[in-house]
Amino acid sequence: MRISLHLNLPREADSVPAVRRLLRCALAALHIDRQSGEDLEIALSEACANVVKHADGADTIEVRLDVAADRCAIDVADNGAGFDADTVTEPDTVSDRGRGLFLIKALSDNVRMQSTPRRGSLIHFEKSFATAP
Repeated sequence: MRISLHLNLPREADSVPAVRRLLRCALAALHIDRQSGEDLEIALSEACANVVKHADGADTIEVRLDVAADRCAIDVADNGAGFDADTVTEPDTVSDRGRGLFLIKALSDNVRMQSTPRRGSLIHFEKSFATAP
């Protein structure tokens, strides 16, 4: 079984918990282990929160979820001003801010970022699940 969703959500804070709940429901329907699910929920929340906070000019958050028993792939895109991924620096150890992309990389696999000035940004990440024998 596979669950695929393509969502276009308003660029507002209320969209973050809504998309997180949809992911949680899809993972539960496929009986994905809770720790893997929580890792993905945090990564997805961070990706969407980054759009809300930083995607100047964007009006929507586009989310694609593709969940199967052995893996999950997630794309989060916006139509904002874009950013230079090479300029993202290590988070400050004193501040609680600036950790979103690093959390996504730590909690998921195959992280790719793409950004085009005045055309928006995309972050893709995946997570593989152990399958029962």
